[in-house]
Amino acid sequence: MGSKYFPAFKESLPSVEGKVFVITGTTSGTGFVAAKTVAEKGGVAVLLNRKSQRLTDSLAKLQEAVPGDGKFVSIECDLQDFASVKKAAEEIKSKYKQIYCLANNAGIMMTPDTATKDGCDTQMQTNHLSHFILAKELLPLLETEAAANGDARIVQHSSGAREMTKNGLEQKYFEKNGGSLGGDTPVSFMGPPMHRYAQTKLANSVLMYTLHGKLQANDTKSKVKSIACHPGGSSTNLGDDFSSDLPFYERWIIWILQKLFIQTAEDGTMGLLTGMMATDAQSGILYGPKNGLYGPAVPNPPKDYETDPVAQKMLWDTSEATTGTTFTV
Repeated sequence: MGSKYFPAFKESLPSVEGKVFVITGTTSGTGFVAAKTVAEKGGVAVLLNRKSQRLTDSLAKLQEAVPGDGKFVSIECDLQDFASVKKAAEEIKSKYKQIYCLANNAGIMMTPDTATKDGCDTQMQTNHLSHFILAKELLPLLETEAAANGDARIVQHSSGAREMTKNGLEQKYFEKNGGSLGGDTPVSFMGPPMHRYAQTKLANSVLMYTLHGKLQANDTKSKVKSIACHPGGSSTNLGDDFSSDLPFYERWIIWILQKLFIQTAEDGTMGLLTGMMATDAQSGILYGPKNGLYGPAVPNPPKDYETDPVAQKMLWDTSEATTGTTFTV
């Protein structure tokens, strides 16, 4: 299946010559497409990933696709290890005085109910908590860029699963309760693994709205934009960790959905790249397909539970406590 919208969309993106983009999770899918596009448009893509053969192979593919020195800078970062995340942030700060964009793209889906070495749910730490640390640590570099050149961006990569939570955000998922959050059965789209995933994706959008409010509440009205996106139904390897364990009928449902509604990874990256690069991208907006599955990236209106002040305060305070980080904006 070819990309329906991406070629024309990419053509519409501006040059980002010399600008530095920090992107998590670039070994495949939307992160790979975003890193490649940044380099093609003249930017520097700083790639944050765990050390692996996948990283080695994907970096070689990126360098082959967009030749030239300095277009891709790889920094080791394990999002399931807070110490590794903080070390990666320090390395970025040692290399750059300012960055244009932090794209919190990496994510895992429906993994087993186990704890990271820090005691957190693997999905919540990977998809939200470690990205919270990166936003805190790199915000000064983004502010420097925005002050010098007019704007900078932090982009959170959410998904349609943010709308699958029954009661909005629940504090226990943000705390060090990994391994005690519902177990692994039934392994189903509506089972505990999916509910844990949905909590992380709602956390992504709530963090965007919360950060936007804090940035705009400053007396100086920060020029750093807080943006979110979702990919719709996108053909990536996000579901590799769980799809083989699904019941037979659910694997058939996935196959049918892929044939009828799932768009390419390139088309699925349009929301992410809109937030990262588009000149008209606005702070406090989540971009993605209007119908939730496929199509151009457009503004999606917020839900009440995404802008609820109580939920926003819980997310911020608990994220600080769990990560051992004080994030003052």
